[in-house]
Amino acid sequence: MTRILLLSDTHNFLDEKILKYAEPCDQIWHAGDIGTVAITDKLKKNKPLIAVYGNIDGMDLRKEFPEHQRFKCEDVDVWITHIGGSPSNYSPEVRNILLTKPPKLFICGHSHILKVMFDKKYKMLHMNPGSAGNYGAHKVKTLLRFTINNAEIKDLEVIEFGKI
Repeated sequence: MTRILLLSDTHNFLDEKILKYAEPCDQIWHAGDIGTVAITDKLKKNKPLIAVYGNIDGMDLRKEFPEHQRFKCEDVDVWITHIGGSPSNYSPEVRNILLTKPPKLFICGHSHILKVMFDKKYKMLHMNPGSAGNYGAHKVKTLLRFTINNAEIKDLEVIEFGKI
């Protein structure tokens, strides 16, 4: 069983509450627009980190993290990217890959809009954790926390932890 804290769009701001929410987790996943390596360094001091760079991230983060992460977490095929879109409106690059090899769990950030929904067309769970930072059109900072147990994704929590 693997417990995950999922965040995105910190935009160079790391609320200390995030570290508290990460305590019961095994890993932290960041879906891009990190800001600086100081953010990822702090996250990595607390838990193993899997991250992708976003459109605002500079070369320092792009050297350390890829644009896409495709991996297995237990028996779940996971794909994390920053700009991926959402069901019925995926980015062209993402859509082309989904046509031939959809994951079981597709995660992206960018929109600052928290969304979790099952995509019936591609038979996958789509997650966007919203934004954990202080920059953007969102009104409330959000995270997702969930468990992967073998091939099952369960125990999903939406965490709202402050207004921007």
